[in-house]
Amino acid sequence: MELSMFKIVFVFALLNTSNALLGMGRKQSVSVTGRLTCLGKPAEGVKIKLYEKEKIKDIKMDQTYTDANGVFTVSGYKTEITNIDPKVNIYHKCNTIGLCYQKFGITIPDNFISIGSIPQKTFDIGEIHLANIFQCQTTDCIN
Repeated sequence: MELSMFKIVFVFALLNTSNALLGMGRKQSVSVTGRLTCLGKPAEGVKIKLYEKEKIKDIKMDQTYTDANGVFTVSGYKTEITNIDPKVNIYHKCNTIGLCYQKFGITIPDNFISIGSIPQKTFDIGEIHLANIFQCQTTDCIN
């Protein structure tokens, strides 16, 4: 039974990819902004990646770093038959020891997805204090 489920997922992913390559589907875009702080100060140089969540492997749409004020904006688009499922991953070393980064993701609400390659709205995640422990936080040594 597991092999059958894998085949179904594989065929679905293959169809989505091939249809996008053949020009089927529609361009969908998203933009996200926010401010990150660490222990009361702006978190400068924090890596932010915007992804489209997929069944097998997420697709990166954009990447940036926070500025001197801890502010970032990422945006991107993808051609897809179904609605895109965007998320932002944040990789930081605030209040942590070691070589690896702490990583957590934020799923972007559907009402911030625009049709076309240029986002019409921006999802503002607000100010996030990275010293907090987040429910879905993991350690990531290769990002």
